[in-house]
Amino acid sequence: MKYLAVDFGEKRTGIAVSDSGGSMAFARTTIHKVTKEKFWNDLLRVVEEEAPGAIVVGIPRTADGGDTLTVRRIRNFIASLQRRCDLPVYMMEETLSSYDAETRLREAGKNRCGLDAAAAAGILESFLNLPEDRRTPL
Repeated sequence: MKYLAVDFGEKRTGIAVSDSGGSMAFARTTIHKVTKEKFWNDLLRVVEEEAPGAIVVGIPRTADGGDTLTVRRIRNFIASLQRRCDLPVYMMEETLSSYDAETRLREAGKNRCGLDAAAAAGILESFLNLPEDRRTPL
């Protein structure tokens, strides 16, 4: 199955997709939030173009497992996504995904331009590496 991953942010949201077999992740694009309406139009257009079987959303965790403002915003985003899209949605722990993506980009000699999409690809790679019995949609 093909998956689409989202690294949600208040200003920028990274998007990555897997191959049709769900074994490799590829950074796809970054959606810049200009207005709420444009953000949702852009996101749903990418979902329609990519035609995934499910969506994976990264969610950070604190050391004590508590919710932060960022986690609450991502949960609100997921609820809005589920109202707008009938695909299964999975959450994937993504603490330090942006840091890891920045490190990989720097090591590859690339700039931060694709950081958000690279972070989404990292989230998707982690998800694809999970055994299927540990993947539970919301």
